[in-house]
Amino acid sequence: MNPKNTNYHPLFGLLTLITIVFVLYILKPLIMPILYAIILAVMIYPVQGFLEHKWRFHRLFATICSLLIIFFATTLIGTLIYFQLNSISNNGEDYTKNISEIYYNFIEFLQRTFNMNSRDPLFSRDLKIENVLKGNFDKIGEFITQSGSLISNLVLIPIYLFFFLYYRSFFRTFYYKVFRHKSKDFLNIMIGKIYNIQQNYLLGLIKVIFIVGILNTIGLLILGIDHAFFFGFFAAILLLIPYVGILIGSIIPAVVALATKDSAWYAFGVVAIFMFIQFLEGNFITPKITGSKVSINAFIAILSFIVFSMLWGIAGMIVALPITATLKIIFDNSPGYEAYGFLIGDPVNKHLRTRAKSRLKKWREIRSKN
Repeated sequence: MNPKNTNYHPLFGLLTLITIVFVLYILKPLIMPILYAIILAVMIYPVQGFLEHKWRFHRLFATICSLLIIFFATTLIGTLIYFQLNSISNNGEDYTKNISEIYYNFIEFLQRTFNMNSRDPLFSRDLKIENVLKGNFDKIGEFITQSGSLISNLVLIPIYLFFFLYYRSFFRTFYYKVFRHKSKDFLNIMIGKIYNIQQNYLLGLIKVIFIVGILNTIGLLILGIDHAFFFGFFAAILLLIPYVGILIGSIIPAVVALATKDSAWYAFGVVAIFMFIQFLEGNFITPKITGSKVSINAFIAILSFIVFSMLWGIAGMIVALPITATLKIIFDNSPGYEAYGFLIGDPVNKHLRTRAKSRLKKWREIRSKN
């Protein structure tokens, strides 16, 4: 019986994985508000703890104060974004007119230089590129408002957040009961590790976004690009998408530079500045702030973004790294799953060394003997 049962193990594991992915995909409207509430709870818990332990607030009152802090911060950010988007949409007509003129001049240059057929639909003024662009600036706010079931999330997330903060001791006791075969010391260490890595990642990410946003804004102000503050921090937020996020964030201000400046070099300047800032962020800013506390290698990081974006869209990309970091901690402390935790983590130096140096040394030794 044992050999037969062993043959079914890989198939059972595959079916289990498919079932989990399917359930996660179907339950996205339920799971995403819970995950966002958990992230916000981790971020605001230091304030909650300060109110309870330093100022001796009752837990209920401290929880309400924490929710109010998040509410006012969110309202302030939302108000700033609204006015910036409104200002951009008011200039939409001028932007589309100037970009259309640049496009037509460019295709005429291509026709003269490469003797291209002017009857090609791509090179015809009947394409009316201004009709493609016109009105899209007005839809930016509408798209942001409608994406991610924002209305329902605005109701559910505060409710979940309240109970995560107020019932946290109750949930911890439930955790003890589920894993009653483990000691409380071990479970507390696990909770502490997960909390610390989540908090370090989230707070470090906020610091990095703030620093990069300031640098982006300064660069755009030097070039004289309109709405420098909004575009600078918009590109910084897109750091959530590794390697290509800031490139995507540079496209919109580059287009605005094309529409408002008398030279295309301003657009190239925007992209160049953003790429230089991304270089600083990847090599100096992020390693200095976060260090190795979130030890996920680049391959797994990119893979997690792809997988979670396919599963939950843009919302999944936001929670990809925190979930992956949590899985690493669970795998590292679960017997039989250590290999998966090792795969998620950063490789050590010996895994990146090349054998060319040792082979060259061996070849020299053989040659010296001969």
